[in-house]
Amino acid sequence: MKKMILNFKGYDDWDRPVYEADGRLYVDTDPRKNSRPHICTKYNNDFYGEPDTPIAEDIEVEYAPYRATWD
Repeated sequence: MKKMILNFKGYDDWDRPVYEADGRLYVDTDPRKNSRPHICTKYNNDFYGEPDTPIAEDIEVEYAPYRATWD
């Protein structure tokens, strides 16, 4: 199983948490506290870009320093 460490960078215009890993930007499109995250790439690797391709199901995700959620 591949592991990805997502580093929290801030929130986009829709208040979704944006992360970075290996030079790529990712967004959690379902950051509710009690739900499973749905991580996608950001279109054109733009911080404010739309969510694009979901990551593969077999990727293990670790958040640094934490998973940012809506409370």
